[in-house]
Amino acid sequence: MSDRFEGPIEILHVEDNPGDVRLLRDAFDESSTAVTIRVATDGEAAFEELGVRNEAGPPSLPHLVLLDLDLPRTDGFEFLETVRSKPVLAHLPVLVLTDSEANEDVLESYELAANAYLTKPTDPDEYGEMVNSVVEFWFEQVMLPPPKTYQST
Repeated sequence: MSDRFEGPIEILHVEDNPGDVRLLRDAFDESSTAVTIRVATDGEAAFEELGVRNEAGPPSLPHLVLLDLDLPRTDGFEFLETVRSKPVLAHLPVLVLTDSEANEDVLESYELAANAYLTKPTDPDEYGEMVNSVVEFWFEQVMLPPPKTYQST
């Protein structure tokens, strides 16, 4: 793993299906990457996890967001639209991770500036492969903005 990160990589997983949360956690547990995963079951809970709903201090931002689209209350599209409209969150990497293969969902996600669109594996054993690909690309290859970029308004 890259030495660009001090401590574990922090991921916010926005997902309302407990089975999918467990599969993703298990896949990261089996990887050789130190990861801390916070889970939010809808967009509103995700904003609370990010700390953007309270004015107590700077947001608590993860290195990466994995976002399902089909969520209760605030869905994935609304989440993306809000994230991209807030300067403090604008550079936060958001990967859509969803069941939908619908072209209109893919198009709308990219129009709202998702960084990538992934479909959930249909076979639970394939989660490990997907996680390894995400880790290799997003944490070993891609240059991400430093956290202080996220902290500025």
